[in-house]
Order: sequence, then structure tokens, then C-alpha cells
Amino acid sequence: MGIDPDPSKRPALAWAADEADRRGLPVRLAHAQGVPTGGYRTGEALPSWEEWNRTLHEAGAEVLEEAVAFVESRRPTVEVSTMLSEGEPAWVLREEARNASLVVVGSSHLSTRREVFTSTSVALPVSAHAPCPVVVVPEPEHIAQEPGYFVVGVDGSPHAAAAVDVAFEEAALRGAALRALFVWHPPLLGVLDEDAAVRECRRVLSETVAGRTAGYPGVEVHHDVVRGHPVRVLTEASEHSLGLVVGTRGHGGFTGMLLGSVSQQVLHHARCPVITVPV
Repeated sequence: MGIDPDPSKRPALAWAADEADRRGLPVRLAHAQGVPTGGYRTGEALPSWEEWNRTLHEAGAEVLEEAVAFVESRRPTVEVSTMLSEGEPAWVLREEARNASLVVVGSSHLSTRREVFTSTSVALPVSAHAPCPVVVVPEPEHIAQEPGYFVVGVDGSPHAAAAVDVAFEEAALRGAALRALFVWHPPLLGVLDEDAAVRECRRVLSETVAGRTAGYPGVEVHHDVVRGHPVRVLTEASEHSLGLVVGTRGHGGFTGMLLGSVSQQVLHHARCPVITVPV
């Protein structure tokens, strides 16, 4: 879990603590000291690098101490450890992800430009390059509809298949249902047989999900094929869900891209926690 220096941002930390408790796993709270920012500037800090470094270290240790107290109060049985590191937060979290089951970060719904070009933004670069699933939890806290359900985007790609695996696991952990959603976006020039195109989408959706239902007999699954733009449809589907699960790239992705265009936009617009899953 990447810990933000703002102590008021607790939804992501609460999500991470609850998830660790469900899985019976320890939670590791990581705080990285990057380039000094305005948030740490106090009247006591001096402009020298040594003083900045000392001030950042003390502030980071305090942030982690408060985060540990929050987790221990919320989930007393969860084992908690901390890591205070020097370096850019996104780089530190990607390195920590090598041995993690999940990485959790918060999001204040930054604009795409801010997310890409500011060093304090971590959701996009971590989601793009971490070797494990990454959960981006929005601020403020999301209220899900009851009974609970997860949404997973399916498009027939290997990344979507990996996302379905994680979606089933998350739904099973919470006793929730699963909505498997295939978004059909008609080409600009249209198709000769729209009914046939939709039937093919249903076939791909059914085949992708079918191989996983036997392992999770308690998960109620709903299949939907919806016509529209993937970002809009997935964003609307996320409004009342416990979480939205997507692959890091779908069809049409390029090897050099940070993240698939749909996954990237969903991170900015979804109204619930978004779990991006690498292959």
C-alpha cells in the first residue's frame, strides 16, 4: 500500500486493510521520499538538502506511524510492516510489487495531463508497469450498491482473461456477484450484419467466463453485451459496484504504450476502485 502524506486520505488504506484481512495476508505500508514538495514546507525547514532530507524523513515516519495506527484499529488481526524509502513513489512501488499479491494506491481523479506529467502521481505508472494487480481507490470513499457485485471488462484478449480470473477471486472473497461485460463499439463505417457481430461478442464473452465458473460455484455471474464506447459503458457500470476489473491492455494495444487507452481512461473516470491486471 502506497501511503499518501495527507492523513485525511484513508479510503485506499481502509481498502488495503480490509483486503489483507480477507486474504489472511500481511499489509506493507510504503512511503517514498521523492523531491521535496510544498506539502512538507514548514517554517522550521531550512533550504539545505540535509535539512530537507531530515524533515522529509521525520514527516514520512510520522505519516507511516499514523497509517499503522489506522490499520491496527480497523483490522487488529492484520500483520503490519512499514517501509520508508528515498526515491520517486511510482518507482518504489513498482519495485515493491515484485513480491506483492496486490498494490493499492489512492486517487484524487487527477486530469490525464497531471497524472502523466507530475512526479507525485503514481496511479498510472504503477498500474502500467507493476507485475501484480494494482488497485486504484478513488477519493472520496465509494458507496457500493447492495447486494454487492464486481464488474469485469471482457474483450477476448489475454489481458481480459487474466482480469476475469482476478474478478472471480475478488467476488468470491466478498460473497458478491460478478457482472462480465463485453462492450461492442461498432466501427465508424458500420458492419454488414450487426446481429452476427453481437452474437460473436456473446460467444467470446461466454467462452472467456465459462472456464472459470467451476472453480467459483458460489459466484453468481451475469453476462452482458452492451453497445457503446468502452470508457463510457465501463464508467457507468462502475457507479454502484464494489470494483471494476480490467486488463492493462486489450485489443489494439501497442507494446510501447504505458497502458491501454481504455484502461487509462477508466482509471480517471470510474466511480469505484479499479483493479488493473497484467498478464
